[in-house]
Amino acid sequence: MTRLSVEMLAADAPAPITSAGHAQLGIAVLVGIAVIVLLITKFKLHAFLALTIGSLALGAVAGAPLDKVITSFTSGLGSTVAGVGVLIALGAVLGKLLADSGGADQIVDTILARASGRAMPWAMVLIASVIGLPLFFEVGIVLLIPVVLMVAKRGNYSLMRIGVPALAGLSVMHGLIPPHPGPLVAIDAVGANLGVTLALGILVAIPTVIIAGPLFSRFAARWVDVPAPDRMLPQRASEELERRPGFGATLATVLLPVVLMLAKALVDIVVDDPAHTTQRVFDVVGSPLIALLAAVIVGFFTLGRTAGFTKDRLQQTVEKGLMPIAGILLIVGAGGGFKQTLIDSGVGQMVLDVSKDWSIPALLLAWLIAVAIRLATGSATVATVSAAGLVAPLAADMSTTHAALLVLAIGAGSLFFSHVNDAGFWLVKEYFGLSVGQTVKTWSVMETIISVVAGGLVLLLSLIL
Repeated sequence: MTRLSVEMLAADAPAPITSAGHAQLGIAVLVGIAVIVLLITKFKLHAFLALTIGSLALGAVAGAPLDKVITSFTSGLGSTVAGVGVLIALGAVLGKLLADSGGADQIVDTILARASGRAMPWAMVLIASVIGLPLFFEVGIVLLIPVVLMVAKRGNYSLMRIGVPALAGLSVMHGLIPPHPGPLVAIDAVGANLGVTLALGILVAIPTVIIAGPLFSRFAARWVDVPAPDRMLPQRASEELERRPGFGATLATVLLPVVLMLAKALVDIVVDDPAHTTQRVFDVVGSPLIALLAAVIVGFFTLGRTAGFTKDRLQQTVEKGLMPIAGILLIVGAGGGFKQTLIDSGVGQMVLDVSKDWSIPALLLAWLIAVAIRLATGSATVATVSAAGLVAPLAADMSTTHAALLVLAIGAGSLFFSHVNDAGFWLVKEYFGLSVGQTVKTWSVMETIISVVAGGLVLLLSLIL
């Protein structure tokens, strides 16, 4: 199992494009990040351009040939857009369809009618956790955004009071709970038991998401008081609609991709045979692209047709849904390009090399290594795979429980302080209409709270179990 994680690590961290030493690489990282922050905050440059220039600056300081820096940046941009671009587009179309048909109104009105003011953040974190169980973080974001923005607007809630719990629910699921890819890779690498890891992961996730979500959102709402951005806010459906989709049909449409992806995860666990016909079928229908595409197509009938939309009206809805996301795609893609430039420059390997001689407990070591790689590369998945590959030999003498806790320590560390080299940072910033500073005060601090609280709970459990 360890060999698999090493092979994946090698795939994520190819031969460096520079021969710079550790000190020079460290300086290059600081310069690259400083350039990005300065260009955005001081000179008000568009984040896409700032990330592009920052990537070139990082490569130049690291002593990498300019042509290789450009190749790293463009390949990272391309792979990021290929990975999440279509999902963002499909999610935007589904969100617009929900809004124009009145389906989002139906969900929001039902939630507002059944949840009081104090209960609303708790309702949002519960919804986000359930939806986020089988979904990638980016997919969960695009599915929840219309609901979060409309609840905040219609209920006159602080956007951060509603948005932070939803983000916390998604992020905790992404980092700690299988069947997300990061935890699954770590489980495979250290030879942990899936069931034990899942059980302990839920035990750690519940208090973590409470602290980082509803509780922290009180402070986040005081620090950053912003309204829901009009450009991303679905408007109330026209009163001229023939009728509005029912709550059950709307919820079923939104949850369809969740069900398909969860079914795929369960089949993968139960069948565990890539050549088996059942698993091959679910590998297709449960992929994020097909699952979201299916929701959009089903939505044409359950939402659009129910509301009396003609074919021309459906086409207009798709076009209008796609228009606002061009800037988001470029920014998220450029964030991926910056991340790839970091990785190809050897920053991730530098962190691994420096951490090899640290003499500290295995669980804390795993957490710290994941934190360092997360800060350097911006990728929770790369941090998880890299840290798991490094500390896997330490699990050989561990009990089943402690091997599972090792996986959770890695997952917790991989979520630490998302900043400008993380595509997720830009996704949250653009969707919620925040500045860089506001995103740091809310999203970045929330991610840090998740990482520290989950890491602390893992260490506490290791003393008890």
